[in-house]
Amino acid sequence: MTNNVSGNAAVLAAHDISKEVSSPEGSLTILADVSFSIAAGATVAVVGPSGAGKSTLLALLAGLDLPTRGHVVLNGANLGELDEDGRARVRAESVGFVFQSFHLVPSLNALENVMLPLELAGAGDARKVSLDIIEKVGLRDRWRHYPAQLSGGEKQRVAIARAFATEPAVLFADEPTGNLDSRTGGTIMELMFELNRSSSTTLILVTHDHSLAERCDRLLSLDTGRLVNDSKASP
Repeated sequence: MTNNVSGNAAVLAAHDISKEVSSPEGSLTILADVSFSIAAGATVAVVGPSGAGKSTLLALLAGLDLPTRGHVVLNGANLGELDEDGRARVRAESVGFVFQSFHLVPSLNALENVMLPLELAGAGDARKVSLDIIEKVGLRDRWRHYPAQLSGGEKQRVAIARAFATEPAVLFADEPTGNLDSRTGGTIMELMFELNRSSSTTLILVTHDHSLAERCDRLLSLDTGRLVNDSKASP
């Protein structure tokens, strides 16, 4: 389940992807001719106003949806050539997710939530790996607690531990601090950047927080469905 792209090879590439949907007024363009490639281990912020197409772009990059035109290559797999089951396999092997709303299973404790994707993948050491990463995210004394017994920051730490447990090639984070106060959000992002550095997982971050975006290696700016800026962060 570890990243099979080494060095600075592109782990993710969008090739002229567009997304159109039907509306009462006719065809509506959500994304238009977006192209870029991202090196393994990079940190990339996707920014832009509401409605710019950021979440749609993430869904296409992760293979949760298919573009109307163009294609995405994720960790060596052309997602456009795969059926739904094939794309699900690529996600299970190569992708982690962290969302604003945590998406923890309420009937499982913190440890069981982290173990879940490892067990689904058939990992024999799921408990040990999960305990190790729970300790890394600072929840060694909270692993028996259920989501309802955890604070927002603790829930997001569990979600991050679950996302990193499978050592994904790419971690998609969609407004991961959106439901947290600024201090807790800052702590959570420090944790994500630290795990990114230690694991070489590529981090793709959708955020409205420009100070957070500027900490990434690279900024992709969307506006009305178009990629209007692709820049490296200042050294």
